[in-house]
Amino acid sequence: MNKAEIVIIGGGVVGASVAFHLTERGYRDVLILERANVQGTGSTGAATGGVRAQFETDINIRMSLYSLDFLKNWEFDCEYEPKGYLFFATTKDQLEYLKANTERQRELGVRGVSPVDVDAIKEIVPGLHCEDIVGGVFGKQDGFVNPLAIMRGFTEAALRNGAKIEFNCDVTSLISQQGKIIGVETSKGRIDCAGVVVCSGAWAREIAATAGINVPVEPQRRQIVWARTEEPIDPHLPMVIDIGSGFHFRPARDFRGGTFDTEREVLFAYPDPDERSGFDTDFNEGFIDKVYAHARHRAPFLADSIVLREKCRAGLYENTPDHHAILGGCDVDGLYLAVGFSGHGVMHSPATGRALAEIICDGRARFIDVSCLSLDRFNKGELLREAAFI
Repeated sequence: MNKAEIVIIGGGVVGASVAFHLTERGYRDVLILERANVQGTGSTGAATGGVRAQFETDINIRMSLYSLDFLKNWEFDCEYEPKGYLFFATTKDQLEYLKANTERQRELGVRGVSPVDVDAIKEIVPGLHCEDIVGGVFGKQDGFVNPLAIMRGFTEAALRNGAKIEFNCDVTSLISQQGKIIGVETSKGRIDCAGVVVCSGAWAREIAATAGINVPVEPQRRQIVWARTEEPIDPHLPMVIDIGSGFHFRPARDFRGGTFDTEREVLFAYPDPDERSGFDTDFNEGFIDKVYAHARHRAPFLADSIVLREKCRAGLYENTPDHHAILGGCDVDGLYLAVGFSGHGVMHSPATGRALAEIICDGRARFIDVSCLSLDRFNKGELLREAAFI
């Protein structure tokens, strides 16, 4: 294990995708370093598994289009369920924003997305309080996937192609010489390499700093309330999102193989404005009252639900200042970044893996131009804007 051509730091879904796509391009000496004793203990395992093409920026829409097509046609079953995403608005300005996004999404090739009026919303989500809703948009091809299944699929394929994975291996620093990566220092010793891809999520800033690179990624706890309704929920219930507050809910799925009631269990959450940056992943009981304030207003079947405290959980978002990923190289030759997804790492993992593989092999991503996601956009003041951030 003391030498590899490419080292990937982080064995979650993004790192696994990068490994897979590199091996598809012919790399064989690829080593994934995972600090835990198994994969999926970080943000991948805490993800809810939503996938959507309903974004504001062209790059997010294109990343989603590619990734959704990949997941739908992949030989590995990722449990894709096209139950849809409903964004609803409570003001005219919000509705105009959603409609403008829909027009751009259609121009870029998104299918099955359209504005919906209040009557249609009532049909899509029976029992929803719609008195203050003025309309929304619904994407039929958006839906849900199993994040752990995607991670396993990428990993298994990468290992078949010759890659290796080392568990319980914590990277403590990057080693560079004359502006070029030459290795990594780990809890198990030094590993020499010609290239490193940082896929360590919320911990990317600390790792990159050891090579003198400032990566503006901040960890932030995001919490999920898991509950059981008194009556069965609609079997076609989509992801439902209040574009104003960010409050959202969806049918629950247990990706770790536990038992759950498919007819009654739901997940709901919202981006708590009181949450500060930090690595705390303990679930805070006080969050339950906050999110139920939104639930009681929005739907009786949510208000009357029973919290399943043993299933509530928290994970980390890896936020950048503009809530877009950082993809590509940096001022240290051989050091590459695939971080800062701000909650979209799972859904964009297929596009991310291919983009990094093409950047490493060809000097740039050819299938999608991801140059707007480069690290230097922050120094240039070329930040992106995505208001539909949940």
